[in-house]
Amino acid sequence: MQTVEQWMTHNPITIEESASIIEAIHLLKEKDIRRLPVTCKGKFCGLITDRMIKEYAPGKSTPLDTWEVHYVLSKATVRDAMNPTPYTIQPDAPLCQAAQLVHDKKLYGLCVTDKNGDLVGLLTTTNFMEALIDICSMS
Repeated sequence: MQTVEQWMTHNPITIEESASIIEAIHLLKEKDIRRLPVTCKGKFCGLITDRMIKEYAPGKSTPLDTWEVHYVLSKATVRDAMNPTPYTIQPDAPLCQAAQLVHDKKLYGLCVTDKNGDLVGLLTTTNFMEALIDICSMS
């Protein structure tokens, strides 16, 4: 049986809830990732994604110019735009259970937490594709 732990991204990059949205944007771009688990004084407390940031940021129809938008986003914190209750799964869960949850809830990934609620990984659609490729190549 394939488990979440076998396919998850271990030790994911995180960001503090007090960081600015601009810091989150730069970290996402620098690391070429789409999601950042959020920590509150080192403890897992939420998730922010590139989509959440796009929804939070002023749109192109705003009367603000580029510098004003940058200023607004430099003052807003990750806490302002994050999801404080993202879907989670434990590392020993069957991979098919995680896939069913992602499918049913129309998610792009799951935060993987241990029994204490501490973040231990991320399971993304990329991880699912890697698993599928591996399973199909065994046939």
